[in-house]
Amino acid sequence: MTFAATVLTLYPEMFPGPLGTSLAGRALREGKWSLQTTQIRDFATDKHRTVDDTPAGGGAGMVLRADILAAAIDSVTDPVPILAMSPRGAPLTQARVRELAAGPGVAILCGRFEGFDERIFAGRAVEPVSIGDYILSGGEMGALVLLDACIRLLPGVMGAALSGDEESFESGLLEYPHYTRPVEWEGRTIPEVLRSGDHARIAAWRKAQAETDTRLRRPDLWERYTGARVQPPSGARHPSEDDKT
Repeated sequence: MTFAATVLTLYPEMFPGPLGTSLAGRALREGKWSLQTTQIRDFATDKHRTVDDTPAGGGAGMVLRADILAAAIDSVTDPVPILAMSPRGAPLTQARVRELAAGPGVAILCGRFEGFDERIFAGRAVEPVSIGDYILSGGEMGALVLLDACIRLLPGVMGAALSGDEESFESGLLEYPHYTRPVEWEGRTIPEVLRSGDHARIAAWRKAQAETDTRLRRPDLWERYTGARVQPPSGARHPSEDDKT
Protein backbone atom coordinates (compact mmCIF):
# COMPACT_ATOMS: atom_id res chain seq x y z
CA MET A 1 0.00 0.00 0.00
CA THR A 2 1.39 3.40 -0.99
CA PHE A 3 1.40 6.10 1.68
CA ALA A 4 -0.48 9.00 0.05
CA ALA A 5 0.41 12.54 1.11
CA THR A 6 -1.62 15.58 0.09
CA VAL A 7 -0.44 19.08 0.97
CA LEU A 8 -2.89 21.99 0.85
CA THR A 9 -0.79 25.12 0.49
CA LEU A 10 -0.42 28.57 -1.03
CA TYR A 11 3.08 27.57 -2.14
CA PRO A 12 2.96 24.16 -3.86
CA GLU A 13 6.34 24.87 -5.46
CA MET A 14 7.93 24.20 -2.04
CA PHE A 15 7.23 20.49 -2.49
CA PRO A 16 8.72 17.93 -2.59
CA GLY A 17 11.70 20.14 -1.74
CA PRO A 18 14.12 18.16 0.44
CA LEU A 19 11.72 15.22 0.36
CA GLY A 20 12.79 14.70 -3.24
CA THR A 21 16.31 13.74 -2.15
CA SER A 22 18.00 11.05 -0.06
CA LEU A 23 15.87 8.22 1.38
CA ALA A 24 12.55 10.04 1.00
CA GLY A 25 13.29 10.96 -2.61
CA ARG A 26 14.27 7.44 -3.52
CA ALA A 27 11.15 6.09 -1.84
CA LEU A 28 9.05 8.61 -3.78
CA ARG A 29 10.57 7.49 -7.08
CA GLU A 30 10.06 3.84 -6.13
CA GLY A 31 6.38 4.45 -5.36
CA LYS A 32 6.59 3.71 -1.64
CA TRP A 33 4.77 7.00 -1.05
CA SER A 34 3.04 9.55 -3.26
CA LEU A 35 2.74 13.33 -3.08
CA GLN A 36 0.02 15.62 -4.34
CA THR A 37 -0.10 19.38 -3.78
CA THR A 38 -3.27 21.43 -3.86
CA GLN A 39 -3.21 25.19 -4.38
CA ILE A 40 -5.61 26.74 -1.85
CA ARG A 41 -6.11 29.78 -4.11
CA ASP A 42 -7.80 27.53 -6.66
CA PHE A 43 -10.84 27.53 -4.36
CA ALA A 44 -11.17 31.31 -4.12
CA THR A 45 -14.37 32.72 -5.60
CA ASP A 46 -13.33 36.19 -6.73
CA LYS A 47 -11.20 37.37 -9.62
CA HIS A 48 -8.34 38.28 -7.30
CA ARG A 49 -8.24 34.71 -5.87
CA THR A 50 -8.55 36.07 -2.33
CA VAL A 51 -8.06 33.53 0.46
CA ASP A 52 -7.85 35.76 3.53
CA ASP A 53 -9.53 38.69 5.27
CA THR A 54 -9.01 41.01 8.23
CA PRO A 55 -9.36 39.60 11.77
CA ALA A 56 -12.77 39.93 13.37
CA GLY A 57 -12.47 42.29 16.32
CA GLY A 58 -9.47 44.05 14.79
CA GLY A 59 -5.78 43.42 14.98
CA ALA A 60 -2.76 43.05 12.75
CA GLY A 61 -2.38 40.66 9.85
CA MET A 62 -4.86 38.60 7.90
CA VAL A 63 -6.72 35.34 8.58
CA LEU A 64 -7.34 32.47 6.16
CA ARG A 65 -11.06 32.21 5.43
CA ALA A 66 -12.99 29.17 6.63
CA ASP A 67 -15.08 28.86 3.46
CA ILE A 68 -12.01 28.75 1.21
CA LEU A 69 -10.22 26.30 3.48
CA ALA A 70 -13.29 24.06 3.67
CA ALA A 71 -13.53 23.89 -0.11
CA ALA A 72 -9.85 22.90 -0.32
CA ILE A 73 -10.26 20.27 2.39
CA ASP A 74 -13.36 18.85 0.72
CA SER A 75 -11.32 18.26 -2.43
CA VAL A 76 -9.33 15.58 -0.60
CA THR A 77 -11.02 12.33 -1.59
CA ASP A 78 -8.66 9.85 0.10
CA PRO A 79 -9.85 8.67 3.55
CA VAL A 80 -6.82 10.01 5.41
CA PRO A 81 -6.35 12.10 8.57
CA ILE A 82 -6.33 15.84 7.89
CA LEU A 83 -3.80 17.80 9.91
CA ALA A 84 -3.28 21.56 10.11
CA MET A 85 0.16 22.87 10.93
CA SER A 86 -0.38 25.42 13.69
CA PRO A 87 1.56 26.65 16.74
CA ARG A 88 -1.74 26.31 18.61
CA GLY A 89 -1.89 22.58 17.93
CA ALA A 90 -0.81 19.64 20.07
CA PRO A 91 2.94 18.91 19.89
CA LEU A 92 3.85 16.28 17.31
CA THR A 93 5.20 13.14 18.98
CA GLN A 94 6.88 10.00 17.74
CA ALA A 95 3.82 8.06 18.85
CA ARG A 96 1.59 10.14 16.58
CA VAL A 97 4.10 9.82 13.74
CA ARG A 98 3.99 6.03 14.07
CA GLU A 99 0.20 6.07 13.94
CA LEU A 100 0.20 8.18 10.81
CA ALA A 101 2.94 6.14 9.10
CA ALA A 102 0.96 2.95 9.73
CA GLY A 103 -2.08 4.36 7.93
CA PRO A 104 -2.97 5.07 4.31
CA GLY A 105 -1.50 8.59 4.31
CA VAL A 106 -2.20 12.12 5.46
CA ALA A 107 -3.48 15.47 4.20
CA ILE A 108 -1.71 18.52 5.61
CA LEU A 109 -3.17 22.02 5.64
CA CYS A 110 -0.47 24.70 5.68
CA GLY A 111 -1.31 28.01 7.30
CA ARG A 112 -0.05 31.47 6.44
CA PHE A 113 -0.61 35.02 7.73
CA GLU A 114 -2.17 35.03 11.23
CA GLY A 115 -3.52 31.51 10.83
CA PHE A 116 -6.88 29.85 10.26
CA ASP A 117 -10.42 30.98 10.93
CA GLU A 118 -11.10 28.89 14.03
CA ARG A 119 -14.43 27.68 12.67
CA ILE A 120 -12.63 25.34 10.28
CA PHE A 121 -11.81 23.07 13.23
CA ALA A 122 -15.49 22.86 14.20
CA GLY A 123 -16.74 22.52 10.64
CA ARG A 124 -14.26 19.88 9.44
CA ALA A 125 -12.37 16.99 11.04
CA VAL A 126 -9.03 18.80 11.15
CA GLU A 127 -6.37 18.06 13.75
CA PRO A 128 -4.11 21.03 14.61
CA VAL A 129 -0.48 19.96 15.10
CA SER A 130 2.63 21.87 16.18
CA ILE A 131 6.27 20.93 15.61
CA GLY A 132 7.58 23.17 18.38
CA ASP A 133 7.21 26.28 20.48
CA TYR A 134 8.32 28.79 17.87
CA ILE A 135 6.80 30.65 14.95
CA LEU A 136 7.51 29.97 11.26
CA SER A 137 6.47 32.00 8.22
CA GLY A 138 4.02 29.29 7.26
CA GLY A 139 3.05 25.67 7.71
CA GLU A 140 5.03 24.33 4.77
CA MET A 141 8.24 23.75 6.70
CA GLY A 142 6.26 21.98 9.40
CA ALA A 143 4.61 19.80 6.77
CA LEU A 144 8.02 18.80 5.43
CA VAL A 145 9.12 17.83 8.93
CA LEU A 146 5.99 15.80 9.57
CA LEU A 147 6.20 13.98 6.24
CA ASP A 148 9.90 13.20 6.66
CA ALA A 149 9.20 11.70 10.09
CA CYS A 150 6.48 9.48 8.61
CA ILE A 151 8.23 8.47 5.39
CA ARG A 152 11.34 7.12 7.08
CA LEU A 153 9.14 4.63 8.96
CA LEU A 154 7.50 3.21 5.84
CA PRO A 155 8.47 -0.38 4.97
CA GLY A 156 11.58 -0.54 2.84
CA VAL A 157 12.59 3.12 3.23
CA MET A 158 15.36 2.74 5.81
CA GLY A 159 18.17 0.36 4.95
CA ALA A 160 17.75 -1.91 7.98
CA ALA A 161 14.41 -2.88 9.45
CA LEU A 162 15.61 -2.17 13.03
CA SER A 163 17.75 0.88 12.26
CA GLY A 164 15.32 3.25 13.97
CA ASP A 165 14.53 1.21 17.06
CA GLU A 166 17.10 2.83 19.37
CA GLU A 167 16.82 6.42 18.19
CA SER A 168 15.81 9.32 20.39
CA PHE A 169 12.16 9.19 21.58
CA GLU A 170 11.61 5.57 20.46
CA SER A 171 12.11 4.24 24.00
CA GLY A 172 11.12 7.46 25.74
CA LEU A 173 14.77 8.49 26.12
CA LEU A 174 17.24 10.54 24.13
CA GLU A 175 19.53 8.32 22.11
CA TYR A 176 22.90 7.36 23.57
CA PRO A 177 26.03 9.08 22.12
CA HIS A 178 27.78 7.63 19.08
CA TYR A 179 31.46 7.30 18.12
CA THR A 180 33.39 6.05 15.10
CA ARG A 181 36.96 5.95 13.77
CA PRO A 182 39.56 7.27 14.38
CA VAL A 183 39.85 5.81 17.87
CA GLU A 184 41.72 8.93 19.03
CA TRP A 185 40.97 12.46 17.80
CA GLU A 186 42.54 15.62 19.25
CA GLY A 187 43.41 13.72 22.40
CA ARG A 188 39.88 12.40 22.84
CA THR A 189 39.42 8.63 22.78
CA ILE A 190 36.39 6.45 22.10
CA PRO A 191 35.19 5.07 25.47
CA GLU A 192 36.91 1.78 26.27
CA VAL A 193 33.64 -0.09 26.77
CA LEU A 194 32.69 0.45 23.12
CA ARG A 195 35.98 -1.16 22.06
CA SER A 196 35.66 -4.10 24.46
CA GLY A 197 33.55 -6.39 22.28
CA ASP A 198 31.44 -7.18 25.37
CA HIS A 199 27.90 -6.66 24.06
CA ALA A 200 26.28 -6.88 27.50
CA ARG A 201 28.57 -4.15 28.87
CA ILE A 202 28.01 -2.03 25.79
CA ALA A 203 24.22 -2.33 26.10
CA ALA A 204 24.36 -1.41 29.78
CA TRP A 205 26.63 1.58 29.07
CA ARG A 206 24.38 2.84 26.29
CA LYS A 207 21.30 2.59 28.46
CA ALA A 208 23.01 4.42 31.31
CA GLN A 209 24.20 7.17 28.96
CA ALA A 210 20.72 7.56 27.46
CA GLU A 211 19.17 7.85 30.89
CA THR A 212 21.77 10.36 32.12
CA ASP A 213 21.50 12.57 29.03
CA THR A 214 17.71 12.51 29.15
CA ARG A 215 17.62 13.38 32.85
CA LEU A 216 20.02 16.31 32.38
CA ARG A 217 18.90 17.64 28.99
CA ARG A 218 15.20 16.84 28.87
CA PRO A 219 13.70 16.60 32.36
CA ASP A 220 10.24 16.58 30.78
CA LEU A 221 11.02 13.35 28.93
CA TRP A 222 12.71 11.91 32.01
CA GLU A 223 9.63 12.51 34.11
CA ARG A 224 7.42 10.73 31.59
CA TYR A 225 9.91 7.88 31.23
CA THR A 226 10.23 7.17 34.93
CA GLY A 227 6.49 7.47 35.42
CA ALA A 228 5.38 5.14 32.60
CA ARG A 229 8.19 2.84 31.53
CA VAL A 230 5.99 -0.11 30.57
CA GLN A 231 4.47 1.73 27.58
CA PRO A 232 7.07 3.68 25.57
CA PRO A 233 5.64 7.05 24.43
CA SER A 234 6.67 6.34 20.82
CA GLY A 235 4.25 3.42 20.59
CA ALA A 236 7.09 1.02 19.80
CA ARG A 237 6.83 -2.31 21.60
CA HIS A 238 9.87 -3.01 23.78
CA PRO A 239 10.13 -5.26 26.86
CA SER A 240 10.41 -3.38 30.11
CA GLU A 241 12.18 -4.19 33.35
CA ASP A 242 9.04 -3.13 35.19
CA ASP A 243 6.75 -5.43 33.18
CA LYS A 244 6.58 -8.63 35.21
CA THR A 245 4.37 -11.49 34.05
